[in-house]
Amino acid sequence: MGSVLVLIQFDVCEEFGLDRLKQMVRARTVPKPGMKQPAPAYVRYQRPPVVEPLEPLVLETGEQLMGEIKYYDYGVVSVVFQYSFAGDWDALVQLASRWVWDLDFAPRVEPLVRKQLERVSAAMIKPYSRWLSEDYFIFHIREAAGSLSANQLIQDYGRPIAQLVRGDRTQLSEGERSEVLRSQISYYASDLAVIGWNAAFLYDTPAGAETAIQLLEYANSQLLEFRHYDELLTDVLAGVYDSVARKSGALARWRLAKSATNLHTVLLDVVELTERADNAIKFLSDMFAARLYRLAAARVGVPDYKDLVAQKLKTAEELYHYMVDQFNQSRAFFLEVTVVIILLIELFFLFRGRPF
Repeated sequence: MGSVLVLIQFDVCEEFGLDRLKQMVRARTVPKPGMKQPAPAYVRYQRPPVVEPLEPLVLETGEQLMGEIKYYDYGVVSVVFQYSFAGDWDALVQLASRWVWDLDFAPRVEPLVRKQLERVSAAMIKPYSRWLSEDYFIFHIREAAGSLSANQLIQDYGRPIAQLVRGDRTQLSEGERSEVLRSQISYYASDLAVIGWNAAFLYDTPAGAETAIQLLEYANSQLLEFRHYDELLTDVLAGVYDSVARKSGALARWRLAKSATNLHTVLLDVVELTERADNAIKFLSDMFAARLYRLAAARVGVPDYKDLVAQKLKTAEELYHYMVDQFNQSRAFFLEVTVVIILLIELFFLFRGRPF
């Protein structure tokens, strides 16, 4: 019938040196996704992630998942486990509900990732002490009875498809089912993608589904990166607010120069790194994959976190200018005081010893 893909991603460092990484592991790079139309346009990675096989993951219930690990240049490790499935719709809905809500894959996968990273630690730039993680599920159906069209599939199996995307074993209301199925997209009459915030349903050939799988993986890695920068900026801004609150008075404001310099350094780093993550993949020409990516990004929440980061970058920029202004005022005050003192000294020596 198809397969279930479990995607678990970790934000482990600021950057991977991919050229060095490829020399350290028996790896390959991700090929260009196969496109729907026979046109020269395609999806292009700026720096394709490096991929290597991963040892199978065996669950307590006996399922064995075959996996691979991908290293993105912006510091994200992406693990994809695949499980072949041949049951009916009800069995798939039950499995989806159990895996989405009852199993926490991240703690099971993290030891495997740490083991892999021990071998390639020299290729990691500025490793993080604390990792953020994201997981996502993709239910890929390759065959259906009668080779149904996308419209027929929605009409006949819209209920279980919505349950798969929600990870819910209980039948959804008509309104909720309509809400889930609103996030669907097709290129041909015979393919379908329904995308949710924590799972997606794909009905396509293996080659056709490859584009959607890679774009879903990329969108989730973007979400992870923007979550990281959101937390980083929250901590930085909290420290700056405390610093500004403690440093009142002309002399105290003089010491804001160092804090302002540190803030500006962080600001520039975050702008550079977010732009790298945001532009890691390019869409050439107006194509189906670009629309598919925009839908996937919107459903998993990339624009929301991107806006949060942008707002905090704007706040940080305003704080930087405020701190620089405070420092300049303190410097001007210091210079004025210095001039007055020099003038008083000169007057003292000028009139020293003169009789009045």
